[in-house]
Amino acid sequence: MMRYDPRLVQPMRDELRAAGVTELTTVQAVDEALGAGGSTVVVVNSVCGCAARNARPAVRMAMSHPVQPDRVVTVFAGQDIEATARARDYFTGVRPSSPAIALVNDGELEFILERHQIEGREAHEVASDLTGAYDRHLGKN
Repeated sequence: MMRYDPRLVQPMRDELRAAGVTELTTVQAVDEALGAGGSTVVVVNSVCGCAARNARPAVRMAMSHPVQPDRVVTVFAGQDIEATARARDYFTGVRPSSPAIALVNDGELEFILERHQIEGREAHEVASDLTGAYDRHLGKN
Protein backbone atom coordinates (compact mmCIF):
# COMPACT_ATOMS: atom_id res chain seq x y z
CA MET A 1 0.00 0.00 0.00
CA MET A 2 1.26 3.46 -0.88
CA ARG A 3 1.54 5.89 2.01
CA TYR A 4 0.23 9.43 1.69
CA ASP A 5 2.81 12.14 1.28
CA PRO A 6 3.77 13.25 4.82
CA ARG A 7 3.61 16.91 3.75
CA LEU A 8 -0.02 16.42 2.72
CA VAL A 9 -1.13 14.91 6.02
CA GLN A 10 0.90 17.04 8.42
CA PRO A 11 -1.81 19.72 8.89
CA MET A 12 -4.35 16.94 9.59
CA ARG A 13 -2.01 15.43 12.19
CA ASP A 14 -1.34 18.84 13.72
CA GLU A 15 -5.06 19.54 14.16
CA LEU A 16 -5.46 16.65 16.62
CA ARG A 17 -2.06 17.04 18.25
CA ALA A 18 -2.81 20.70 18.98
CA ALA A 19 -5.93 19.54 20.81
CA GLY A 20 -3.87 17.23 23.04
CA VAL A 21 -4.37 13.96 21.16
CA THR A 22 -1.36 11.63 21.25
CA GLU A 23 -0.17 10.27 17.93
CA LEU A 24 0.66 6.57 17.74
CA THR A 25 2.86 5.79 14.76
CA THR A 26 4.11 2.29 15.62
CA VAL A 27 2.60 -1.06 16.53
CA GLN A 28 4.47 -0.93 19.85
CA ALA A 29 2.99 2.48 20.70
CA VAL A 30 -0.52 1.21 19.94
CA ASP A 31 -0.04 -1.86 22.15
CA GLU A 32 1.39 0.26 24.97
CA ALA A 33 -1.52 2.72 24.86
CA LEU A 34 -4.30 0.17 24.49
CA GLY A 35 -2.68 -2.33 26.82
CA ALA A 36 -2.15 0.21 29.58
CA GLY A 37 -5.58 -0.43 31.08
CA GLY A 38 -8.26 2.14 31.57
CA SER A 39 -10.11 3.91 28.79
CA THR A 40 -8.73 5.06 25.47
CA VAL A 41 -10.38 6.85 22.59
CA VAL A 42 -8.72 5.90 19.31
CA VAL A 43 -9.22 8.24 16.38
CA VAL A 44 -8.49 6.70 13.00
CA ASN A 45 -7.59 9.89 11.19
CA SER A 46 -7.96 10.24 7.44
CA VAL A 47 -7.47 12.65 4.55
CA CYS A 48 -11.14 12.47 3.58
CA GLY A 49 -13.52 15.38 3.84
CA CYS A 50 -15.64 13.78 6.55
CA ALA A 51 -12.58 13.51 8.78
CA ALA A 52 -11.90 17.22 8.30
CA ARG A 53 -15.51 18.39 8.53
CA ASN A 54 -16.90 15.97 11.09
CA ALA A 55 -14.53 13.57 12.87
CA ARG A 56 -11.65 15.80 13.97
CA PRO A 57 -13.91 18.68 15.02
CA ALA A 58 -16.15 16.22 16.92
CA VAL A 59 -13.18 14.82 18.82
CA ARG A 60 -12.09 18.34 19.77
CA MET A 61 -15.64 19.21 20.91
CA ALA A 62 -15.86 16.05 23.01
CA MET A 63 -12.66 16.97 24.83
CA SER A 64 -14.57 19.64 26.78
CA HIS A 65 -17.15 17.13 28.09
CA PRO A 66 -17.04 16.60 31.88
CA VAL A 67 -16.59 12.82 31.52
CA GLN A 68 -13.32 11.95 29.77
CA PRO A 69 -11.38 8.82 28.87
CA ASP A 70 -7.96 8.26 30.40
CA ARG A 71 -6.31 9.02 27.07
CA VAL A 72 -7.13 10.08 23.51
CA VAL A 73 -4.85 8.77 20.78
CA THR A 74 -4.76 8.74 17.00
CA VAL A 75 -3.41 6.68 14.15
CA PHE A 76 -3.39 7.92 10.57
CA ALA A 77 -4.87 5.62 7.92
CA GLY A 78 -2.82 5.66 4.75
CA GLN A 79 0.21 6.98 6.61
CA ASP A 80 0.83 4.94 9.77
CA ILE A 81 -0.22 1.72 8.06
CA GLU A 82 1.10 -0.81 10.58
CA ALA A 83 -0.05 1.20 13.60
CA THR A 84 -3.50 1.65 12.06
CA ALA A 85 -3.79 -2.06 11.34
CA ARG A 86 -2.82 -2.87 14.93
CA ALA A 87 -5.33 -0.38 16.37
CA ARG A 88 -8.02 -1.96 14.21
CA ASP A 89 -7.13 -5.36 15.72
CA TYR A 90 -8.67 -4.02 18.94
CA PHE A 91 -11.92 -3.20 17.11
CA THR A 92 -13.19 -6.77 17.27
CA GLY A 93 -15.89 -7.60 14.73
CA VAL A 94 -15.71 -4.23 12.98
CA ARG A 95 -14.59 -3.80 9.39
CA PRO A 96 -11.84 -1.23 8.74
CA SER A 97 -13.24 2.28 8.52
CA SER A 98 -11.58 5.64 7.95
CA PRO A 99 -12.28 7.79 9.72
CA ALA A 100 -13.43 6.07 12.88
CA ILE A 101 -13.60 6.96 16.55
CA ALA A 102 -13.47 4.07 19.00
CA LEU A 103 -13.70 3.80 22.77
CA VAL A 104 -11.57 0.95 24.11
CA ASN A 105 -11.82 0.16 27.80
CA ASP A 106 -9.25 -2.19 29.34
CA GLY A 107 -8.35 -3.44 25.85
CA GLU A 108 -11.97 -4.18 24.85
CA LEU A 109 -13.99 -2.25 22.28
CA GLU A 110 -16.96 -0.62 23.97
CA PHE A 111 -18.14 1.81 21.28
CA ILE A 112 -17.21 2.84 17.77
CA LEU A 113 -18.33 5.44 15.27
CA GLU A 114 -17.58 4.23 11.77
CA ARG A 115 -17.35 6.31 8.62
CA HIS A 116 -21.00 5.73 7.73
CA GLN A 117 -21.97 7.17 11.15
CA ILE A 118 -19.70 10.20 10.69
CA GLU A 119 -20.09 11.09 7.02
CA GLY A 120 -22.94 13.45 6.13
CA ARG A 121 -23.62 14.53 9.71
CA GLU A 122 -22.75 17.67 11.60
CA ALA A 123 -19.68 17.59 13.85
CA HIS A 124 -21.77 18.46 16.91
CA GLU A 125 -23.97 15.39 16.24
CA VAL A 126 -20.93 13.13 16.07
CA ALA A 127 -19.55 14.76 19.23
CA SER A 128 -22.90 14.12 20.95
CA ASP A 129 -22.71 10.43 20.04
CA LEU A 130 -19.18 10.27 21.39
CA THR A 131 -19.93 12.08 24.65
CA GLY A 132 -23.02 9.91 25.10
CA ALA A 133 -20.69 6.90 24.93
CA TYR A 134 -18.43 8.54 27.52
CA ASP A 135 -21.42 8.98 29.82
CA ARG A 136 -22.59 5.38 29.34
CA HIS A 137 -19.25 3.64 29.55
CA LEU A 138 -17.06 5.94 31.64
CA GLY A 139 -19.49 7.88 33.82
CA LYS A 140 -19.79 5.15 36.43
CA ASN A 141 -19.59 6.69 39.88
